[in-house]
Amino acid sequence: MAAWGASSGDLIVDRRFAFAEGLAAAGDLAAAIELLTEALERVPDWAAGWFRLGEWHEGAGALDAASTAWERALALDPADRLGAGIKRDLARRVPVIETLPAAFVETLFDQYAAKFDTALVEKLDYRAPDLLQAALSGRHFARAMDLGCGTGLAGEAFRGAVGWLEGCDLSAAMLAQAQAKGVYDQLDKADLAELELGAQYDLILAADVFVYLGALERIVAWCAGSLTPEGVLAFTVEAGEAPLTLRESRRFAHSRDYVEGVLAAAGFTAVQISDAVLRRDRGAAIHGFVVVAQGLARQARWQSDGEDAVLA
Repeated sequence: MAAWGASSGDLIVDRRFAFAEGLAAAGDLAAAIELLTEALERVPDWAAGWFRLGEWHEGAGALDAASTAWERALALDPADRLGAGIKRDLARRVPVIETLPAAFVETLFDQYAAKFDTALVEKLDYRAPDLLQAALSGRHFARAMDLGCGTGLAGEAFRGAVGWLEGCDLSAAMLAQAQAKGVYDQLDKADLAELELGAQYDLILAADVFVYLGALERIVAWCAGSLTPEGVLAFTVEAGEAPLTLRESRRFAHSRDYVEGVLAAAGFTAVQISDAVLRRDRGAAIHGFVVVAQGLARQARWQSDGEDAVLA
């Protein structure tokens, strides 16, 4: 991910930073760290500089120093467009965050949008939309919502199986790619962590989306409140041993028990969880779950807070 605000606003510091980047690329991290540390004395409020300093400390094996630098970057940019909080948690190996910062996810996918389809389908053998389509093969749905629709890969897979197809995503650039495909009846820019109850759907999809949300209680409660009585929630997650694990890929993995527990708490009584390879990363298979949940115990209109969802 390219650093936002790469310029410090100080020409001298920018020149020193460029030289330090060269030192780091040549393997002299100690010299790069020293030079950037000195440069940051001139521009102590430069979040991107502190973020890069943390990366170099990490590369040198100084995780405490890296965490301190990322803490400084996070304090200077609370929206965390660079993901400093994520890097800090990975370095500390403690579950401080339970979801990725919305600004980080938006920035990441705005930058990634133009090459997203090629990278996922051709290079990473991305299969989530096809796996979900296969799990629901032969069924037709009057009205569907594609959460985190991205460039519309799931929309393409499901267009023939739904009467009305709506999609939402945090990234405007990804939505532009989806709009160009012409498979959606409606597209909206929205943060999944802030969705409010409104329309009802017969199918809600989330293909490779919950890996960026982390904790699932709130979004699953929203889904339960937004489905018709016979509605279906279908999604994929990466498989992990712990209930919630933040990986080096800056994606969350979830355990089967955690997923089952969250769905049961939301009122789903018929849940099918299948093992699958979702994609490949650096040549390795990324294992996950294909989940189809239905059979809501009663038609719930859940309050939007998800952590203590109750019938409204």
